[in-house]
Amino acid sequence: SAGTLISHNMVVFRAGENALKVLPPLVDIVPEARLNLCIHYLKVGDVKEAYKLMKQVEPLTPQEYILKGVAHAAHGQLTQSAEDLHLAQQYFQLVGESASECDTIPGRQAMASCYFLLQQFDDVLVYLSSIQTYFQNDDRFNWNFGVALAKVGRYAEAAQALANVQNQTRRKQYDFIAWSARIDIYMGQANQAWEKYLEMETSANSFSLLLLIANDSYRCKEYSYAAKAFDVLWRLDPIPEYWEGKRGACCGVLQLMIAGKAKRSQLAEAVNLLKTNSDMPQAQFIARVMNKHWLESV
Repeated sequence: SAGTLISHNMVVFRAGENALKVLPPLVDIVPEARLNLCIHYLKVGDVKEAYKLMKQVEPLTPQEYILKGVAHAAHGQLTQSAEDLHLAQQYFQLVGESASECDTIPGRQAMASCYFLLQQFDDVLVYLSSIQTYFQNDDRFNWNFGVALAKVGRYAEAAQALANVQNQTRRKQYDFIAWSARIDIYMGQANQAWEKYLEMETSANSFSLLLLIANDSYRCKEYSYAAKAFDVLWRLDPIPEYWEGKRGACCGVLQLMIAGKAKRSQLAEAVNLLKTNSDMPQAQFIARVMNKHWLESV
């Protein structure tokens, strides 16, 4: 009826206001109600309900294919379902390669999503770069663009893309903090990554960030911060791997010192970190060698 359609359209025009009250009864009456309810669920993060709504839909239009793809991708990431992720990739590819959609903005977004799921980030960037001017203030676009740039080693551009994400709730989420920290480290700013860790409350996420900082800093020869991170990890959970990481990072600080690429204060800090392992002969030996170089570097 006209009243039913008006109720549906009012929800759409008011950006989802009253969606959960108005749209569910209309799902089998107004064709677009199911799609708009799915969009609402995705926006508020209710992935399971969005997935349930779209699971039985046989897509006919590009919008339906895209929404099926988004629902399967979100559900696949949530449940680690390879089948859902594969289906999502296929739905996106069908839209992105279709003659009617391949040169449209949704079509290019769909191909970027397809390649994202295939982990082909150079191809992701081809498509996202072609539509970037239309999404300069879009947080979701800037997030995806930033991650794709970081994946191919374009860290300065990735940092700029993530800096363009304005939503403060998004910026406080763990995956955002973790990618920002990784980009900091690869840009030679491990100190900023360490600050991000210090600002976090103790949790499983702060432990994960500490692991990321330890391993990425080691990989990038930011040994001073790798040593600090492995030291905290070892004190939280004294397993051999963390001691080996700490030992290697402290030796790395010494190597940088000998090469003239580390400060005396960093060497002194590494010696202090080894004191927490003073019962280990290896730690005592490394500390003695470091002290010798510290004295000789005056």
